[in-house]
Amino acid sequence: MALLCFLLDLRNIPPPLLHRLKQLKIGYRPGEKFNLRDFHHAVNNIPLYGFLPDQHVGSPSSGDVSLANLFSNRAIYSWATDDISKKVIAICMSAQNPEALRRSLMDAAEQCVAVDFIMLEPEAAFMYGDIPANANSFVNRICDLENCVVRRYNPEPQVLRGLVKRWLEDLKDDKEEILQAVFLFRYPIIDSVKHICCNLYASANHITDGFPSCQACKCHGCPIDHVTTNKVKWMCPITSRQLASSDVTDTAVRIGEQTVLFLPTSEGGSNLQRVSTSISFDVIERTQLASMNEGVIMGRSFVVIPSSNDVEVALTDECSDQNTQIFYGLCETLFKLDQGLVCSSSCNIETMKIGTLQCYYLLIPSEKGPMLLRRLAGSEEILPLPDMNRDCKSKVTMKIRNSVETSLSKIALKDYNPVQHERGFHSKLNRLVKDSLQFG
Repeated sequence: MALLCFLLDLRNIPPPLLHRLKQLKIGYRPGEKFNLRDFHHAVNNIPLYGFLPDQHVGSPSSGDVSLANLFSNRAIYSWATDDISKKVIAICMSAQNPEALRRSLMDAAEQCVAVDFIMLEPEAAFMYGDIPANANSFVNRICDLENCVVRRYNPEPQVLRGLVKRWLEDLKDDKEEILQAVFLFRYPIIDSVKHICCNLYASANHITDGFPSCQACKCHGCPIDHVTTNKVKWMCPITSRQLASSDVTDTAVRIGEQTVLFLPTSEGGSNLQRVSTSISFDVIERTQLASMNEGVIMGRSFVVIPSSNDVEVALTDECSDQNTQIFYGLCETLFKLDQGLVCSSSCNIETMKIGTLQCYYLLIPSEKGPMLLRRLAGSEEILPLPDMNRDCKSKVTMKIRNSVETSLSKIALKDYNPVQHERGFHSKLNRLVKDSLQFG
């Protein structure tokens, strides 16, 4: 896990862009103490009146604090302990006095602090490759520093959301190590090599379906595990002290396991409900299946058939009703178009609970049979792709390409049939029962 310090240069970020940056308020579960309300309060109170339109061409005004002075301030590097990696995210549109800033960044390197410069540049600069002279000079002066990275971005909302995803990855616990894998082949891929080493990364992450209401003690702001109207059983989770009714609030919501927000009324939270009747799915758009990124598909598949008849009933059967005809007509038409339907619902079919947050699904057709319903990840659940920059050294040679094709030709090509791919559950269970019977 890394600790992040965000440093915004308010002098050269125009108010409209700064307002856009202030929408990046997020909730996460860090390992260190973190107050969600204080964080939002600090972001909400970022002043919008510090912009100096001509600052990027002139020298800083009298009394102004330069980036070099900020990076030389030990207060920035003194938080937490030395065994936790630290990173400063400096967001700006230009940088002054690169020589002095370079010296400050070298001091940061001695403190084992990484620095990411996020240079926000207008769309025109990206379209025409027009890099400002001062930005180019700045990059050239610090490009050899190992603890510094300069990244140029077009400050569009989608780009900024991608940055948030990457910062969340920095905040993850170090215990979540990279999952390594080896794919073994029966025949050599090239020469005597029969394996490929890879790293595995999750493409999506499950989030909560809502923010349930809870009771919390006012003394520590901690949730009381069991909601009860019996005032005699109210106990402080920290001190185990018996609480009076005035010491407990009923208008709180639980964010994660330990974070609690006090609200003026109880209308802000809601408890998840088990599905008791049919589930409603709102069809919101079509999508081309050929271009669907399978990395956004989550969880189990659900087979979908018309409820009025069995899936084996043919369309021409006399007992087919209108609902069945519409179902198969939709299925065949979508299959011909190679399209699926994107749907939304307040029900999470993985947990079979109805929450306050929307879930998205993909209805996938088949030529003549049933359809499949798969859950799709939302924007908050998608994880950033790992950095994978192919350089000239990773270019596939003709020898490797031909060898791979030869190796693949030796692998049987079949339509996957799950009946032919037994996991061994029953045979293993039967063996255990047999051994148990012999044991007596």
